[in-house]
Amino acid sequence: MNSSKKPEIRHRYEHHHLASSRWDDFIVRPDDVIISTSYKAGTTFMQTIVGNIIFHQDGPPDSIQDLSPWLDMRLSPKKGTKKLLAEQSHRRFIKTHLPLDGLKFHEQAKYIMVGRDPRDVFMSLLNHWGNHTDLFYSTMNDRIPNKSGDQFPRMGDDVHETWADWIGKGWFDWENDGYPYWSHLGHCLSWWEFRHLPNIELFHYQDMVDNLEGEMRRVSKYLDIDVPEEAWPRLVDACSFETVKKNPLPVTGKNMDIMFKGGADTFINKGTNGRWKDVLTDDELALYKNVMERTLPQDCAHWLENGGRVN
Repeated sequence: MNSSKKPEIRHRYEHHHLASSRWDDFIVRPDDVIISTSYKAGTTFMQTIVGNIIFHQDGPPDSIQDLSPWLDMRLSPKKGTKKLLAEQSHRRFIKTHLPLDGLKFHEQAKYIMVGRDPRDVFMSLLNHWGNHTDLFYSTMNDRIPNKSGDQFPRMGDDVHETWADWIGKGWFDWENDGYPYWSHLGHCLSWWEFRHLPNIELFHYQDMVDNLEGEMRRVSKYLDIDVPEEAWPRLVDACSFETVKKNPLPVTGKNMDIMFKGGADTFINKGTNGRWKDVLTDDELALYKNVMERTLPQDCAHWLENGGRVN
């Protein structure tokens, strides 16, 4: 591992969802926390953890999604998102779905990347992609033009065809998987290559599920936030899947029904792993293995499937 190597932009991610150019002139503060996942890998989970740790005294003053906007989301008003972030006086925690090779890197910020088994990501994606509203599609494809001009397709009815597309081809020319979104494997690899840097910390969804308090304490230590011992039970409960599922609005805000049929209840779905075992065939898993082997080094692939501390 080359400890002197630093991240640089190698690709521009511009399509129906992403606008990486939004980071070009964004002014990063020295204490910013930037949370990156590909998608369906624990984004909201980690945002909730970070938000509750930052506001450990009185609790988050607004919904997590409103406090932690997705800067590179093409549909979000660019000026409005940047104005919101510029006016925040608390320690900011900003969401991105960009791989590190499409993100302007700042040595003074702290980055958190969350990984998840690709097969579990796919199962979660079925609920996410399959439940978008007609309003979301019309806004995405008709009302707000994107630079590439390519439309975001609706999900088909055949889960096996959807899997073949998602694991077997990319939206961008340099990707092997992720269609019609962006590469889950490439996203992980872009961060994995720079895991040696002191301001990049990798977390895994399975570890967060198995040991929520332990991973929350690791987040707190990494961000240099001193949380009183007596506050931990309350914070862990606030971030648990059961608590968020029972009352999702403090996390999601009130506008999820614009994007998803069923609103926040659909967006916060099952939070479980392993459901792919009852869906994917042996041939489909063989395709998956082939794509993994030609995209990721063995240690990265093992971590993405299993989690654990990163060396």
